[in-house]
Amino acid sequence: MSEEKENIQFELTDELIEQVEQLIETKNDKELQQLLKGFHYADIAEILDEVNLEEAMYVIKLLDSETTSDVLMELDEDNREKVLKNLSAKEIAEEIEELDTDDAADIIAELPEERQQEVISQILDEEHKAEITELLAYDEDTAGGLMAKELVKVFETWTVAGCLRRIRGQAKDVRRVHSIYVVNKQNKLIGRLSLKDLIVAKSDQKIADIYIKSVDYVKVDEDVEEVARVMQKYDLEAIPVVDEDMVLLGRITIDDIVDVIRDEADKDYQMAAGISRDVEADDSIWKLTIARLPWLLIGMFGGLGAASIIEHFNQSMGSFIVLLSFVPLIQATAGNVGVQSSAIVVQGLANDSVDGNILKRLFKEFILGLVNGFAIALIGLGITHFAFGTPYIVSITIAIALVAVIIMAALIGTFIPIFLDKRGIDPAVATGPFITTSNDVFGILTYFLIAKLILGF
Repeated sequence: MSEEKENIQFELTDELIEQVEQLIETKNDKELQQLLKGFHYADIAEILDEVNLEEAMYVIKLLDSETTSDVLMELDEDNREKVLKNLSAKEIAEEIEELDTDDAADIIAELPEERQQEVISQILDEEHKAEITELLAYDEDTAGGLMAKELVKVFETWTVAGCLRRIRGQAKDVRRVHSIYVVNKQNKLIGRLSLKDLIVAKSDQKIADIYIKSVDYVKVDEDVEEVARVMQKYDLEAIPVVDEDMVLLGRITIDDIVDVIRDEADKDYQMAAGISRDVEADDSIWKLTIARLPWLLIGMFGGLGAASIIEHFNQSMGSFIVLLSFVPLIQATAGNVGVQSSAIVVQGLANDSVDGNILKRLFKEFILGLVNGFAIALIGLGITHFAFGTPYIVSITIAIALVAVIIMAALIGTFIPIFLDKRGIDPAVATGPFITTSNDVFGILTYFLIAKLILGF
């Protein structure tokens, strides 16, 4: 494992990139190594993300295996893929042997299937190889796909003195010791051990007498989002992973959960914006088009639906043609209210804070929509009548329509995410274009139906 670097200020500047490129061009390896030695491996990865592939490969060949393995984990995924393509199976295996099993499995999983086998066959440490192979068998979206095999465990039958002696041997392979897990003879998780209790206990005491029986854990097939929820809820730095028989298999640490939370947030943000696939700004035009086009088409058909409603009522409006001027007001209000309501519900579902009867929640949104609706309607009434000079009866109609549309949008924005969640569909899809488009159509329909009812055209 990499040693901790000296704590220095790092700032990626054009001057630094130029300096690195100059040292590579002049093949001044000694000075380049000295420069990079002062940087954390994450900083080195940031530098390599900015230079071209040839220069990145030059630097990687200069680094020691420990540093290279950590740098690989920090590289941008696309750049890491290019680097791995330019390394032999043996070279990749040498780097992987320096990584924790979860990180090693992640890198191998990014390789084509044939290359995976080539790399695994080159790993010399048979135990490390077996553990990586085991992790690769788990779905990447489960606790098993996220866990590492490195951990510190003790048997309940050990004495304190024997426990301390064996822990020293185990801890050499664990980057950070967050917890000590207690197992029985069948390797089943039965509790955890406080380091303080271990230190103050008498050397001849049994672990069975001092360990804590209460321990949080997750099952190996648990979804990663549920793992993240449990660790967030109980403020855990690490959590053990067990199988159906409570056999201890590994542990998940907070750094992996932070990555999960970030990835889920990115995915939800993209879905809320109407992007149906996981994409990045540097992806190809074709990939970006495929990700965006479906929701754009839904928005287009929604707009056509709203246009057909306007066209239908347009023929019978007569002297009330002024109503068309306020269509954007109705659409914007409905869309904004719907997105606000759905965003709050989606966030609540993600945090597991949305509970209780759905009718109770809808009733709350109804009251909220009613209050907001009246406030917006009163302001809108004054502005449309006095500022725009709209006839009083038309202004009254617009105000009533605003109240109705706001209530409707709030109910739709609340109901759809909960409905999707209960059907096992990511509720984040409910925000953004989906809610906006549906509320545009229903908002326009509600607007003209109310206008027809009041104005009689």
